[in-house]
Amino acid sequence: MYEPIRTKSVHSTMATDDAPIPHRSREDELDIQLAGHLSALLAVTDELGLTEAGDAIARQIARLRGGLPPVRHAGLSGADADALHTRAHALAGRALVVAASRADTAAAILAAGRMDAHAAARALTAAS
Repeated sequence: MYEPIRTKSVHSTMATDDAPIPHRSREDELDIQLAGHLSALLAVTDELGLTEAGDAIARQIARLRGGLPPVRHAGLSGADADALHTRAHALAGRALVVAASRADTAAAILAAGRMDAHAAARALTAAS
């Protein structure tokens, strides 16, 4: 009723021994994720004009990337300061979660400090 398959399928779910697929470890993936969150936080921090905090974040990113310094944010979005502090607070929170799962104390302390600083800035803006 059906014709049997006579040729080998071109679709394969198994990698051959002669073509190894590179894999990253969980630690490498968390490093990449943490560096990404910190890079986004750095962009917002630079936009807010917080140079000292931006330098501290840049040092952590460089450490995670093996010494490569991050590109600093050059453009402005035109968002108001309260919106930027809200975004920075959220980004620092994400970085804190990844740093905690990675057991990176230095990055966790930095992220928690940035969360506190942005929460305080939002509270000052709301009080005004």
